[in-house]
Amino acid sequence: MKQPKHVWLYFGALLLIVGGVVAVSTRHERIPPAENTSGVGETGTLEELPEARAPIVVELKRGDTFDLAAGWVQKKLGNRSYRMLAYNGSIPGPLIKVPQGADVTINFKNDTDMKTLLHSHGVRMDNAFDGSQTTQKEMEPGEIFAYKLKFPDAGMYWYHPHVREDYEQELGLYGNYLVEPSDAKYWNPVNREVALFLDDILIENGKINLSRQGADHTLMGRYGNVMLVNGETNYTLSAQKDEAIRFYITNAANTRPFNFAIQGAKLKLVGADGGAYEKDEWKDSVILGPSERAIIEVLFDKSGPFAMQNKTPDQAYILGFINVSAGPVAVSYAKEFGELKTHNATVQSIAPLRSYFAEAPAKQIRLSVEMSGLPMQMQMGGHMMPASPAGRPGGMMMGGSMMMGASPDGIEWDDANKMTGSMSNTDNVKWKIIDKDTAKENM
Repeated sequence: MKQPKHVWLYFGALLLIVGGVVAVSTRHERIPPAENTSGVGETGTLEELPEARAPIVVELKRGDTFDLAAGWVQKKLGNRSYRMLAYNGSIPGPLIKVPQGADVTINFKNDTDMKTLLHSHGVRMDNAFDGSQTTQKEMEPGEIFAYKLKFPDAGMYWYHPHVREDYEQELGLYGNYLVEPSDAKYWNPVNREVALFLDDILIENGKINLSRQGADHTLMGRYGNVMLVNGETNYTLSAQKDEAIRFYITNAANTRPFNFAIQGAKLKLVGADGGAYEKDEWKDSVILGPSERAIIEVLFDKSGPFAMQNKTPDQAYILGFINVSAGPVAVSYAKEFGELKTHNATVQSIAPLRSYFAEAPAKQIRLSVEMSGLPMQMQMGGHMMPASPAGRPGGMMMGGSMMMGASPDGIEWDDANKMTGSMSNTDNVKWKIIDKDTAKENM
């Protein structure tokens, strides 16, 4: 199963439309708002906020309960501190490790001064605990909700808000679930596993450029000008010569795709969002769209610094460094790393679906955007497109194949139109998912 290489679009709404969400009647606990213990929200002084901590690893067993809270922190980026949001005081939030097949309860408290939810991205759970507005009322400040989660699938998943993601997630509300497979031979043998969050943030004139009043930059998306790995601008990782590391990479960026590479190292792509691929592949780099995960393995067969990069057609941005010491690792998996493995569990899980692969699609949809009150220098593929009958007066409709500012490879690597993007908001930009047969839109 190879990951796609074209324009990356976030299809959360689409999945709800065509994915067949099934309602489940499940008893759950909703606790009335309590006193907000965060002390300071967006209005207090920065110095009153606790400093963001490094994330910890939390290992849960079947039936365990874990307390998780979202709240304000101060976080240093470069030589300046900023008001940001964190889960349990850290950016990223705690890495929650659970065994495959486990059911756990996350007692989540909203310690911010905004409404929020906890969405467990990619996890198959009962509908009542999805943490989205289609299944749950937005949580008020101080409120607590018990999310009862099941983890039937091995791999890396993540949690984040489902209210104003453009603001809350952008300020640091994201964390991983690592589901450890029940089959000890599910993954290749490695010396260590490391979780990496890739992100960017827009800082201008000494401030994080975000609007609490509403989502903006909605047309082109909000591209940041500062790149982060695990919430840090200068992320470093220490390793040993001949160490094999499995990296679980998550793209938490608002809009930016990353083409992740480690300079001077060969990457073995072994899995992604749904766990292991059918077969391992050698890669020079791995592309991740927003919200995607990639699982790669790397053998560091020489000492020295290895730069982690975001490689675009224009340049390679350094994201951080892996510093490999000369002292060799105690156990070497160099032989196993040199082999490309077939993951039989994945092959078998796909087998019942293969007969459908050659069939014509049962439904065809297109993604479109309707705009009003914006400059008309908007182009898609070099062509202006007039407003459709469904468009607003004075607006215009852009059709499904338009790529604004995309490079020749079809990917928009950076903000090609900062002026127009900054002028767009949820009032003048309406994204639409349209059924080609019925012309029905969105929900």
